[in-house]
Amino acid sequence: MTWCVYLTHPEVKIDPEVPVPEWGLSDAGRQRAAKAAFLPFAGDIRSVISSGETKAVETAQTFAARLNVFQRVLPFLHENDRSATGFLPPAEFEETANIFFADPYKSVRGWERAIDAQNRIVTGIRSALRHVPDADPVLFTGHGGVGTLLMCHLMGAPISRTHDQKRGGSWFRFDKAWLTDQTGRNLNWTEL
Repeated sequence: MTWCVYLTHPEVKIDPEVPVPEWGLSDAGRQRAAKAAFLPFAGDIRSVISSGETKAVETAQTFAARLNVFQRVLPFLHENDRSATGFLPPAEFEETANIFFADPYKSVRGWERAIDAQNRIVTGIRSALRHVPDADPVLFTGHGGVGTLLMCHLMGAPISRTHDQKRGGSWFRFDKAWLTDQTGRNLNWTEL
């Protein structure tokens, strides 16, 4: 059975003049991303799959280059679409994100609805795993918001920010079978 790790990108270079999907890792983010290659599971990973957003691709590249494993980009694994607002100052972003998670069937300020983002990430992970040999462990690199939505699905829990990571550069492990069999598992984020 395939087991997987979902790793979120660590710290980014925030630039209000650059579209959020094009933000890259900061120096601190690159240093933290490099730690992933030394985690206990790292040597077993056979492929790395990331969203197409720069910060996720850079996280994947850091891991894949160190361990010399195949890396693939799947654009539909992107973070929840927040292009309607673009960059928001941190306090305003957190307030909007709270509403996003609290009312998953409502679009907040034009953002993609949480339920739609959850369906997209779950379907995307399932689709990606169809092309991976069953015994090959996979590392997914992506984003905290959709990672939390994936985690909620895997646990069979309602969408809630209570399951959100405490900071970027966190990960959790799951089995491929859990995508269709959510039976109240308890998952937790672990920081790099």
